Amino acid sequence: MQDNHILVEGPEDTSGILIIRFNRPEKKNAITQAMYRRMVKTLNFANEDDSVRVVVFLGTEGCFSAGNDMADFLNYGMAQTSEPPAGFEFIKALADVKKPMVSGVDGLAIGIGTTLNLHCDMTIASSRTQFKTPFVDLALVPEAASSLLAPRVMGHQRAFALLAAGEGFSAKQALEAGLIWKMTEPENVEAESLEIARKLASKPPRALRIARDLLRGSPVEKLQRMDEEFAHFSAQLKSAEARAAFEAFMRR
Repeated sequence: MQDNHILVEGPEDTSGILIIRFNRPEKKNAITQAMYRRMVKTLNFANEDDSVRVVVFLGTEGCFSAGNDMADFLNYGMAQTSEPPAGFEFIKALADVKKPMVSGVDGLAIGIGTTLNLHCDMTIASSRTQFKTPFVDLALVPEAASSLLAPRVMGHQRAFALLAAGEGFSAKQALEAGLIWKMTEPENVEAESLEIARKLASKPPRALRIARDLLRGSPVEKLQRMDEEFAHFSAQLKSAEARAAFEAFMRR
């Protein structure tokens, strides 16, 4: 992996903001196993370093992330390994981040590019953002504890539409569903996301952490659901129907 596929910026001496930026625009910021490993390492650093007050996820212009790199992911599935993919380690790390997380989403937000935001505390999305999780279309199942978190946030009907039916959500629909906090114009996404992060970073850190923990609850339930999802996900990934779905996708 080129080091610049995931850019890590900060924390600055005074801001306390750590930015994780998807930076593979030529592939619509599709995430490889190597990119996941880089982000896991960064999130672990954020947990351990007191200078980090807030973690911010950003993409590139017109694209947050198209989700998993399909060729990379298909290679993992065909390998028939019992080792969990690096993406699974990433979503577990997401559930256990100790600092507030903010995301700024512009354009495509597919798969983990959508479900990642369920773990963020505040999300800004541009008016042209499209959220979509085509898990079932690929003969797979929801991940990142989205099957637990999405119904709580948006109710069963909307969660089913997003995670099972594979319906796309516009930024306006995502705002109405509670998936994001605010919608703005594309050129303002990054500035507004960083402004939120600066405000959070300026607050008393212990009080903010307690408040966040009270709101979010223990990560144990989320981690248990991730394990349950992964058992189904892994079995489906090795299934004949998933192989057929992936091959059809790659022929497009």
